[in-house]
Amino acid sequence: MLDQLTRYVRMQERPPNLIHGHYADAGYVGSRLAKLLGVPFVFTGHSLGRVKQLRLAAKGEASEKTYRFVQRIEAEERTLESAALVIASTRQEVREQYELYDHYQPDRMQVIPPGVDLSRFSPPGADWERPRIADELGRFLKDPAKPMVLALARADERKNFEGLVRAFGETEGLRDMANLVIVAGNRDDIAEMGAGPRRVLTQILTLIDRYDLYGSVAYPKHHESSDVPELYRLAAETKGLFVNPALTEPFGLTLLEAAATGVPVVATNDGGPQDIIGTCDNGILVDALDSNAIGEAIRDALSDAKRWSRWSEDGLAAAHANYSWDSHASRYVEEATKVVKDTRHVPVHRPQTRLAGMDRLLVTDVDDTLTGDDEAMATLMERLESTDAKVGFGIATGRTLSEALALMDELHMPVPDVLITAAGTELHYGTHLLPDRSWERQIRYRWDPNEVHRVLGGIPGLDRVHQSEAKYRLRYRLDPKRAPNLKQIRRRVRQEGLRVTTILDHEIYLDVLPIRASCGFAIRFFCFKWNLEPQRLLVAGDSGNDWDMLSGDTLGVVVSNHTPELDKLRGRPRVHFAKSPHARGILEGIDWYDFLGDIRVPPEEQE
Repeated sequence: MLDQLTRYVRMQERPPNLIHGHYADAGYVGSRLAKLLGVPFVFTGHSLGRVKQLRLAAKGEASEKTYRFVQRIEAEERTLESAALVIASTRQEVREQYELYDHYQPDRMQVIPPGVDLSRFSPPGADWERPRIADELGRFLKDPAKPMVLALARADERKNFEGLVRAFGETEGLRDMANLVIVAGNRDDIAEMGAGPRRVLTQILTLIDRYDLYGSVAYPKHHESSDVPELYRLAAETKGLFVNPALTEPFGLTLLEAAATGVPVVATNDGGPQDIIGTCDNGILVDALDSNAIGEAIRDALSDAKRWSRWSEDGLAAAHANYSWDSHASRYVEEATKVVKDTRHVPVHRPQTRLAGMDRLLVTDVDDTLTGDDEAMATLMERLESTDAKVGFGIATGRTLSEALALMDELHMPVPDVLITAAGTELHYGTHLLPDRSWERQIRYRWDPNEVHRVLGGIPGLDRVHQSEAKYRLRYRLDPKRAPNLKQIRRRVRQEGLRVTTILDHEIYLDVLPIRASCGFAIRFFCFKWNLEPQRLLVAGDSGNDWDMLSGDTLGVVVSNHTPELDKLRGRPRVHFAKSPHARGILEGIDWYDFLGDIRVPPEEQE
């Protein structure tokens, strides 16, 4: 997906100034694209994995096999690491949902309520006519002129209609001063409804009978979408209320519809209602589990005509001022401008090298991939030099530049066309080793090595390997007997708010890089810059730190002497697991894809 998006962006006249990702999957892909393009990333999670896992666990339904929570939550953590801005709908969402994540940085989070189309909702005017739905309600009510207490939601147990009916039936004097109207979807026969809605409707009817509320409660079987604004107007006309007694309420669209119609509200003290009533100052928050409190709040709200009028007017004005699409867009542009203003477009300058005439490129890891079989390596070099194909040769390694050059000299290997060193933080071209300064400018974003070492330096079992040459990498030797595992190290880094990438190299070294750097990102940056399609790259590796190189639309080959981390790539159509080790495995991959010929790209569904 990342490579396909990159291809699309390259086709546009202008690159984007900002990437915004929604939900876990699009957020993860969007954050990677933003890293590649060197632009700010904005994230809106909506439904978060940790929250869903907790809710399902409470029911005993949090199956890892079904929901793959480990993978999803890790993707969300990486997305939050990359985000310059996180936009949430409510303050509770920031406090109680994002706070569950290791990389919880509230200073990067802004609450911008969703835009709502309120054009259908307005108070009853002088020319307002009694709607058809009023006759339907009149079938249930002895005195339809009483203030209407309206509840409107789907027939779901979490909407807590049971608590509302109990409140109405048990609160002294409430049935004498008001009517209760419950609109819980449409039905023909309760017996034919699903188990959940059938249970909810049965509870409502049972309680109406228990408290003998006949003539005081309406529960129509059918309504049209066009009836909804009229129901609110009926509530406004009768000086009534809208009640949302839900056990949990992430946002509360119906509260805004009521406010835009001039109807005060009584709502659950949870999530969106806290923000909406806090902003609109048009009602009362209650404990949804306390039916006595719900009933008393309704009675109290209906008892003060002057306050009712103030709530009606304040809610009407505030709903349009704070929750319209215009206000949402204005807030969004304001916050997005802050994260974009300091961004500089990285110019794409292509140095004069042999790469300009090449139409394909082989990129390989060095240690234990290219090396390990001198005869096979010599055969590979000869084959690349003798082919008629316009093929380039590249190396991607965790070694520093001087270490890589020393090894190539030892192996009598020519300097490659592309040399990626220090785990993807350095990119050089051609025999003159021209550094790619635009890549350097891009990856230094938010890089603070002193802060990184402050956090990691105190962790037992991590000893820094001083490499002054590697400007954008910190390397630590890891003692597995004393050091925490990689997951625990990453958690510590995230809790400290660092924006970095951590890579375990051959179970011995921990490399810490800028958030936008890795061998995989360097390769994709190269493709973007040189206008080379990913499927015209053959990438070879042997260990877990080659993972992101081998993922995506590139053609990959894993040599047979690979480490176990790469076994998870089995079955991917563009990753060939060679039967031979070292350079002989690379040769096998070249033949598998016919890389020096027409290039055979495997179909998506099978290898």
